[in-house]
Amino acid sequence: MPSVRDIRRRIRSVDNTAKVTNAMSLIAASKMRRAQSNVLEGRPYSVKIQEVIANLAGQPMDDQDGAQPLLAVRTVERSTILMVSPDRGLCGGLHANLNRRVGQFMLEQQVPVQAIAVGRKGRDFMARTNQNLKATFTDLGETPLLIDTHAISHMVIESYCEGETDEIYLAYTNFVSTMVQEPVIEKLLPIAPAKLTSAQSVGYIYEPGNITVLHNLLPRFVEMQIYHAILEAIASEQSARMVAMRAATDNASELAGDLTLTMNKLRQESITNELLDLIGGQIALEG
Repeated sequence: MPSVRDIRRRIRSVDNTAKVTNAMSLIAASKMRRAQSNVLEGRPYSVKIQEVIANLAGQPMDDQDGAQPLLAVRTVERSTILMVSPDRGLCGGLHANLNRRVGQFMLEQQVPVQAIAVGRKGRDFMARTNQNLKATFTDLGETPLLIDTHAISHMVIESYCEGETDEIYLAYTNFVSTMVQEPVIEKLLPIAPAKLTSAQSVGYIYEPGNITVLHNLLPRFVEMQIYHAILEAIASEQSARMVAMRAATDNASELAGDLTLTMNKLRQESITNELLDLIGGQIALEG
């Protein structure tokens, strides 16, 4: 049975842990507000450009239809998944849930799948499961700019345009709320045109032309989708870390309370035993 000194030492250790986790929770909370603001501000643009691209691709095209490789649909013989994950842990089951979702998706594919990992946790998962890892991007920071993700976007676009892969999926953790983060996998390329009704397909005349407009918009669309996925992942990471560290602080405080109660019982028992010894000695002397 541990002594009072051992329990007191353990209480001190648990209290120090609670202080650390509480500080991490406060830091994550401040970063979470900024990350959430970035996500909420970027969502309308991301949704609108996706809608514009889908509708533009669904319009009747001119004779240069085959000139845009990002719209080319090929027989799928090779697939690629771009996985956006955290660089650090201590965020609950966030990266574990994403890893499980990506692993299940890759097992379901009937063709070889190569991976591009953004974040150390995704890289470690791909290496641990012996996946075909093409490239890794880490240390983007907690407030990356669009230009910081250009290398990722250019690799994705180049890989698809040169025929290295026939389809590309984007895996990340979607920020739903502070308590809920949902791992999702979306097809990034090829871009699926919207199915327009006869009234919507009015045959607009574009200047300088349909393909020219698409040629300039499609790379921007891919860049924006990847950048927004990274923002979603950062907001999810900070929210999950804040919740996990707050729960760890509460658990540490509860454990410290239980240990304090146990220590007090041991001290009371020790004092009672000392009193019994004194009383027994006094009785023996009087006898």
